[in-house]
Amino acid sequence: MNSKPHILNLMILAVAVLLGGCTEPTPVAEKYDTSPFMLTSEPYGATEVIAARESAKDKEEIVIVGRIGGDLNPWVEGVAAFTIVDSSIRACSDETPDGETCSCKTPWDYCCEIDKLPKSMVLVKFVDSDGKVIAHDAKGNFGVKELDTVIVKGKVKRDEGGGLAVLASGMYVRK
Repeated sequence: MNSKPHILNLMILAVAVLLGGCTEPTPVAEKYDTSPFMLTSEPYGATEVIAARESAKDKEEIVIVGRIGGDLNPWVEGVAAFTIVDSSIRACSDETPDGETCSCKTPWDYCCEIDKLPKSMVLVKFVDSDGKVIAHDAKGNFGVKELDTVIVKGKVKRDEGGGLAVLASGMYVRK
C-alpha cells in the first residue's frame, strides 16, 4: 500500500484548515451613544398615533406615544428607526375584555388586528442635528424591544401619500 497519497491528502487538509483560520473576523455592530436622545422624564401632552396621523401637520413639533411593533420586524436595519402602533390597538399578547388572548409567536406584529394597522402606525426615525437619520440600528443601541411603550419628541414628516413619520430628537421609554 502506498502511503504517499494519504500523506498528500493530510497535508492539503492541514493547509486548508490553516488558511480557513486566516479570514477576517465578522465585524461587530458598532455601539452608538444614544444618551442625547434618551429623556429622563415623560414629556407632557403626548398624542396617540391615530390622532397624530389625522391631524399632525408637516414640520410641526410633536410628542407622540405608541408601542414598538406593527410587523414581524419593526426595526429598520442599518438606521435608528422603527415603527410604533397606537396604544388602542391590541397586540396579540394583550387580553381581550373577556380575558382571552390571540396566541401567536410574534405578538408585536399585531396579526389579530391586522386590518387596523395601516391607519395605526407611524415610522420613528432618529436624526442628527443636520436632519440625517442616524446610521446605527435602533434595536441594539436604544435598549428598547418590541411592545415597549415609547413617548417620542420630534418633527412631523409627511409624505405625498399622506404617510407620517416622526423625525425624533428625544425618546422616553415608559416602564
